[in-house]
Amino acid sequence: MKTSLHRAFTLFASACALAFSVQPSAQAAETPPTELHLDYAYYSPTSLVLRHFGWLEKALPQTKVTWVQSQGSNRSLEYLNAGSIDFASTAGLAAVLSRANGSPIKTVYIASRPEWTALAVRKDSPIKTVADLKGKKIAATKGTDPYLFTLRSLQQAGLTKDDVELVHLQHADGRIALEKGDVDAWAGLDPHLAASQIQAGSRLLYRNVEFNSYGVINVTEQYAKQHPQAIETVLGAYEKARDWARHNPEELAQLLSTESGLPLEVAKLQLSRTDFSNSQPGAEHIAALKAAAPILVSEDLVRKGVDVNAVVDQLIDPSFSHVVIAKQ
Repeated sequence: MKTSLHRAFTLFASACALAFSVQPSAQAAETPPTELHLDYAYYSPTSLVLRHFGWLEKALPQTKVTWVQSQGSNRSLEYLNAGSIDFASTAGLAAVLSRANGSPIKTVYIASRPEWTALAVRKDSPIKTVADLKGKKIAATKGTDPYLFTLRSLQQAGLTKDDVELVHLQHADGRIALEKGDVDAWAGLDPHLAASQIQAGSRLLYRNVEFNSYGVINVTEQYAKQHPQAIETVLGAYEKARDWARHNPEELAQLLSTESGLPLEVAKLQLSRTDFSNSQPGAEHIAALKAAAPILVSEDLVRKGVDVNAVVDQLIDPSFSHVVIAKQ
């Protein structure tokens, strides 16, 4: 009798333990956020696709989705760190710089591999090499890929930022300054760069795809902890947009042209140097960012003592996109 009672009690206890072990999983189902804020940018074509088709709104019908236009990585990161947006489209190296200077952000997705920046001069400029920029004025948007591209290009030519006069202007204003002759060179960003080439005949003084970091999507660490399922939903929608972009190049160019207000040939030039093939953050992206990161130290852009390689490792989080891509 005692044995039977003992067995019954053991079975009951096991059942209770099982019930309690299952309960947290049920509670772990995340409630969709009531609001979701994302940026969109002309330098991030898949964000335009996602916004245009409303796929995220359809995936989260109970959530109010708000889109905020970004003019550059610096603005996007400002919005993210201020809590104005939940997902920020930036250049990879700009995200490293932000994290290195104390912003607790995570890169969770690769939107594209663009060749979106180069040093440009006017079509009639006598400047022939990067070394010729010594003592000249260069327009660049501080904290963005073009700015960091400029520093790396100068370093490769044996110059530093102290050898030139950097004029801090947002991308569109930098184009205007170049074409008006207010600066000697401009670290341009597509689509503004492509537009200046086609519409004003601006000449690319120096281009180097290895100096262009990836277009990435970032969230804060806090958001990653609180809303992992929302992140997966957003990245799933981004994957749908990326797939559409890859298979509909003509329609993508038309969409970019319409959204930006720039001629179709400008959009096509931008997209001709944009690669949408790999959205999974991984070893190649980490290696590229670590190769670029020393410029942040040598130009005193990060706090002293910061290990930029460790910052890159802390920044890149492939877990969310790995789950999403595996489902495709």
